[in-house]
Amino acid sequence: MNTLWKKWTAAVPAPFLTALLLGAGFMMFVAWDQSYWWRIKDDYGFGWLVPAFVAFVVYDRWPRILAALKACAEPGSPRASGRAATALALYVRASMAGGGLLFLMGAFYRAGASSYPGTLALSLGLGAVLLPLLLISAPEPAGAAVAVGFSDDARVKLVSLFVFPALVWLVSAPMISVIETNLSVFMLNRVTTVVFLVFETLGMPIEQHDNILQLPLGSVGVAEACSGIRSFTACLFAGSFLAAVFLDTLWKKVGLVLSAIFFAFFMNLLRSLFLTAWAYQYGPEAIEGKVHDMAGYAVLGMTVVGLMCLLPLFNLSFVSAHEPEPGENHD
Repeated sequence: MNTLWKKWTAAVPAPFLTALLLGAGFMMFVAWDQSYWWRIKDDYGFGWLVPAFVAFVVYDRWPRILAALKACAEPGSPRASGRAATALALYVRASMAGGGLLFLMGAFYRAGASSYPGTLALSLGLGAVLLPLLLISAPEPAGAAVAVGFSDDARVKLVSLFVFPALVWLVSAPMISVIETNLSVFMLNRVTTVVFLVFETLGMPIEQHDNILQLPLGSVGVAEACSGIRSFTACLFAGSFLAAVFLDTLWKKVGLVLSAIFFAFFMNLLRSLFLTAWAYQYGPEAIEGKVHDMAGYAVLGMTVVGLMCLLPLFNLSFVSAHEPEPGENHD
């Protein structure tokens, strides 16, 4: 065991490696807590993939992590100065104090029984503690540091590689009941209204009573057909993972995540239209069972395919038409 530890610390300084192992322990506890919800709530069944995807992202970024650690320890390593340094120090203190308190509150809730607030507090506490912990554990430069702004600090660049592993647990944690209920009601109202307008525009007899659509062969409850929450949370996770693995700038990552949210709503709307049309033709009983489930899986599959198709667009790099060729005379 001592030999293995020496082998690891040869590439990773012991303080930073200790912080990584401590963070892994926090993640294991959070995963154990969230597994209760992954097991009983279909909307969060994708959570079983989160630990594996976090491990993959860290493994995929490991060469970049080692390079960032080396950059932190080199003479002349960039360090925030002035107001940027003050803000960074304030962030570390506030985040670690607040995150530690949240984690303790979540653990206290968990000691009694599983609860939405307890799981959310643990997930928030993990991200709030882990990122500043990695920041203060980064190696110091061997010589004098170079004063730079906040975003150019070598430690900030190192910690930015761990944002997805630290914060993705917020996506796999159930939302507070009030937020989840209001979001579900909002999405259901919009989906029901659009489905009703589409059928009415096509001249097909249909009546709307809240979230119930009255068809010639019976009524269909849109809440039963597709609440939208399951596709929303799963697509948000898929978009976050793809953005973390395949994109390298913040605006591209945010753009892909927003695209995932749009795809989730749009595909869920198509699903509702398909199920309503199927019930219109064959009766409400016809959409139960396999038809309903396969339509739900199709939403997730088509969303992932759509996001994969967007990745090449986000990775496009535009070259000026007047850019000189290699060896071309600049005079």
